[in-house]
Amino acid sequence: MRVGDLLQIEEKDGRIILTPVVTIAKEQGWFYSEKWQREEATVEQEIKEGKLMVANSLQELFDDLG
Repeated sequence: MRVGDLLQIEEKDGRIILTPVVTIAKEQGWFYSEKWQREEATVEQEIKEGKLMVANSLQELFDDLG
């Protein structure tokens, strides 16, 4: 933990439990949805399997589509 970190504070059975909390900007929350993360994992797997082409330039993309 560092100075300025957000914490969740709970009392349980006479103990105080501090848990670091990570916040995400509301406009970025979609990325962390279960559906989006599942789709990200699928794409990553397809990249590893060589199923997706990566173009390093527009010309390379157009040549491959061509």
